[in-house]
Amino acid sequence: MNSNSDPNYAPLRDVAQSPEATARYLADVQRVLLDIGKNLETLAIETRVHLRKTHVEGDRWYHARMRAMPVEKALGNVLKNLNNLTEGLEKSAYKRRAHDENVVNTVKGRKEKELEKQRKKNPPTLQAAPNPPQQGAQSENSGYGGPTSIYDLGRESA
Repeated sequence: MNSNSDPNYAPLRDVAQSPEATARYLADVQRVLLDIGKNLETLAIETRVHLRKTHVEGDRWYHARMRAMPVEKALGNVLKNLNNLTEGLEKSAYKRRAHDENVVNTVKGRKEKELEKQRKKNPPTLQAAPNPPQQGAQSENSGYGGPTSIYDLGRESA
């Protein structure tokens, strides 16, 4: 199915559709870049040592170091950019996962908003209060008509 003859074939489409697959892919790329970074660090150190040892007749002690600085700076910039790239890959994986969570939460939030709208449009009907008891027949547990303060207790019992 996935072949170059298929007009709809995109090599990273499946990876892009899944946050887990995206994280795995970006981790693999990051691992490769970190390995390259180790090699570049070694190259930068060896280049620095070689360039600073290269003296020309008539040089003062700092001339070799001054000639080596632009090369050292260029390799240092490459390493800095590589580190920024690997950090960006890691951040992208987190952002990809956060995007999917945001999509799920958006759907839930919209459903909740719709329910709230329905509640506002159609407020629940309030049940009518129960009919007051007849004057002659008071129930003991009705909660109404009993003493309202401790000073009223004496009147009830007497």
